Amino acid sequence: MWENFKLKLYLETTTFNWFFDERKGHEDVVRLFEAVKAGQFAGYTSHYVTDELDKAEEPKRTNMLHLIDEYGIIELDSKPEVVVLAKEYINAGAVPKSQSFDSLHVAFASVHRLNVIVSYNFHHINRNKTKTLIPLINAKHGFLEMLMFLTAEEVFDYAKLLQR
Repeated sequence: MWENFKLKLYLETTTFNWFFDERKGHEDVVRLFEAVKAGQFAGYTSHYVTDELDKAEEPKRTNMLHLIDEYGIIELDSKPEVVVLAKEYINAGAVPKSQSFDSLHVAFASVHRLNVIVSYNFHHINRNKTKTLIPLINAKHGFLEMLMFLTAEEVFDYAKLLQR
């Protein structure tokens, strides 16, 4: 049943940072980018990510932006619903008001009906409160697809489960 299913991943800003940082999970992130390039997963991002990457210092800025082309990451266009949904997340406390950009990442992935947000932002995105509230808010707005919040390592674990 799942053999032809390809996970659609939203690569949030921290994932691009982890590619170049020697933190725990770095090797999994590099492997994830390689898997996207090989067609194992579909990789997506947004102008919200590229806007944040543009703020990095050189040469890291250029290197991170280059990953989009090098690994075939697709930058999807935004939709008006993204901003509306992001405000709902903030109003419900799913994402802190001070982190409105993070709410835009989650809303973007939801509106584009992606399966996974790959994030190492454990303070505002990949955290229990967000994981609990987002599906409820999304369902209220007609986005019934399950959106997972995973690290690169967890993406590979999840993909293995789908192949069984």
